[in-house]
Amino acid sequence: MDKLSSLLQNLDMNAEVFFSGSLCGIQAFDDCQDAGFLHLLESGSLTVTTEQGHKVLLEAGSVMFFPSGTCHQLEVEASEDANLVCATVRLPAHHQRILTDNLPKFLCINIEDDKAATDTACRIFDEAFNEQNGRQIMIDRLCDIFVIHLLRYVIDSGTLELGLLAAESHPQLAKLIDAIKETPEHEWSVEDMAEQVAMSRSKFAALFKETVGQSPMEYVTGLRMAMAKGLLKMNRPVGLVANEVGYENASSLAKVFRKHFGITPKQWLKQYLGGKQS
Repeated sequence: MDKLSSLLQNLDMNAEVFFSGSLCGIQAFDDCQDAGFLHLLESGSLTVTTEQGHKVLLEAGSVMFFPSGTCHQLEVEASEDANLVCATVRLPAHHQRILTDNLPKFLCINIEDDKAATDTACRIFDEAFNEQNGRQIMIDRLCDIFVIHLLRYVIDSGTLELGLLAAESHPQLAKLIDAIKETPEHEWSVEDMAEQVAMSRSKFAALFKETVGQSPMEYVTGLRMAMAKGLLKMNRPVGLVANEVGYENASSLAKVFRKHFGITPKQWLKQYLGGKQS
């Protein structure tokens, strides 16, 4: 069984349609703690406004997914109608957190970019707007399939790291991943990590590599480098950043940073700030 199939079995995902038809005016969606929202636009156009203030214009053939079920509203101009299907995507609380930690607040995709997703969306629309026997069950199952297409899309585009997602849902690795994220400054070693999950060094290293796609120390280094970038953006001194992500001093961080990204932390920050100003 491939990794995504194994992951989805563990995630226990369920999608349920709660609206299908023509929308006009403004429809607000309150924050939903235990489910995400999925909107499929069959015809017309509408504007989506998120609680962060983002405004996104959706045209026919678009999908928007809110993994965390955050507050948002859909608005259709008074002179127009929009046909759409809306569904909740529910997961157990722990698995919901995994998705929200690894995905953006919302995803907006033109389904024409993916033929399989487009075909599934067309079937959802066909079921939604026609009264047929077994209609609701069919729509719900098709929404499950469509969400799988979404996950494939974000994995293939690099938005979602499948290996890390799999690790965070793994019964033995999940707590370790959380611990590494919470204490990157700790002197992590393979032996130490193996001890945390009560495994032998060799068994742990093999399991981690198979699940995440990286060796344990490659993962730790990658996480530290990502955290270092985040701290550098906050204008923290390089020496302080080094200490916060597990390096003795600025020189030690710069050495690993250069090996990882090809430039020093200061050079990277200069490029980042230059890009923001342009």
